[in-house]
Amino acid sequence: MLMNTIWLTLSETVLIELQQSADEGRDVSAFAGEAQNIFDAFNNGQLHEEDAKNLIDRIRSAPVAKDYPYIEPAELDEIKKASNGFISGGDAKTDKKILYDKIYGAWLGRCAGCLLGQPLEGWRKDRITGLLKETDNYPVKRYISSDISADIREKYEVIDNRQVYGGSKINWINNVACMPEDDDTNYTILYLKIIEEYGRDFTSDNVMESWLSNVPVFHVCTAERVAYRNFINLILPPLSGSHYNAYREWIGAQIRADFFGYVSPGNPAQAAEYAWRDARISHTKNGIYGEMFCAAMTAQAAVSSDLKNIIQSGLNVIPEKSRLYEGIKKVMNWHDEGIGWEEALEKIHAVYDEAVSHHWCHTISNAMICAIALLWGGGDFEKTIGISVCAAFDTDCNAATTGSIVGMMTGAERLPEKWVKPLNNKVKSGIDGFSLVEISHLAERTLKLISAD
Repeated sequence: MLMNTIWLTLSETVLIELQQSADEGRDVSAFAGEAQNIFDAFNNGQLHEEDAKNLIDRIRSAPVAKDYPYIEPAELDEIKKASNGFISGGDAKTDKKILYDKIYGAWLGRCAGCLLGQPLEGWRKDRITGLLKETDNYPVKRYISSDISADIREKYEVIDNRQVYGGSKINWINNVACMPEDDDTNYTILYLKIIEEYGRDFTSDNVMESWLSNVPVFHVCTAERVAYRNFINLILPPLSGSHYNAYREWIGAQIRADFFGYVSPGNPAQAAEYAWRDARISHTKNGIYGEMFCAAMTAQAAVSSDLKNIIQSGLNVIPEKSRLYEGIKKVMNWHDEGIGWEEALEKIHAVYDEAVSHHWCHTISNAMICAIALLWGGGDFEKTIGISVCAAFDTDCNAATTGSIVGMMTGAERLPEKWVKPLNNKVKSGIDGFSLVEISHLAERTLKLISAD
């Protein structure tokens, strides 16, 4: 997710809140002009916080349409009742050597996918496709370099210097010697630390405490940054996930899912419950379901190589009458119809406008892209992360998620060397105590958590 300029003002969120509340079934058309005026004033350096607060309260008080078809609870018991088969199982009884290889593969896959997508984050589809085609890298077959001809650099505005996590260079493959810091890997490392410190009975409050202790506020984005503000104002979970949080269904929780699958191999329900404890501190409804969906898929990937089974395992832990469930089912139907992956991506772009931040960064649009990459990727690591990036939208988040799932499914030994070697088995992070760590060491510590059960 982009290190965007979210200054924690209400004035900057009014248009997002308008879109989010409309998604939730409210008729908010009467508020559009007022919201636009407040946002325009914000862009001109004027804050109208009291007006914004009053408007947001009115937007969120608008009644939900009687014919709104979705049922989207936020409490775990209600989610279980609304889902199709949220049944706990035991962790995979797998040889430790094989399980380690899978976990290591998941860590490597997440890092590699993130590294592929990170330099293109924020780019639109035509720009990505154009650069890839003009550098003979479409479909994707290697990491992306900025060491290209001057005319292509100028045409696609390829630059090397920009402030990013922990550095000042964009992470093209020619600029890195390991996996650089990114929020997509920061959270994975953080949840290793959380379960090591608090155990499997960790609570949402434990997660909140760990965020405040280990993660600088400018290393979190959108919904997480709002939740952070809520924490320090003593607005605690689960209210922290919804209190003046227009980003409550954005992708932030979904990118935090993977570690819960790593420590729950073969047990999607357990992974989903862990994910729920985490997601609710910063998200609601489909924002929560996205993390549960991805955690469950990652857990199932430890014991299955059937991509439809893996995706269905994710669907089984979220409400059947949710917008996310509906979106993923559409993707599965497209695959059954036999269309190509490029046409599937065009269908995403026909529904979601990549120029609208609420669409670009929403859980559902990006989860659908992950499902496309997994199904059409067919277990091929390179093809899977390549499709994730060619889709545009949140390129590094989606390639990290799908890379993690396929990495878990195939194991480290079967991952292509060209995708693994540039990582040099190291990842940087902004998490306290993990500034630079060997990826294999993270996998070893993860395996210990499973073996200790």
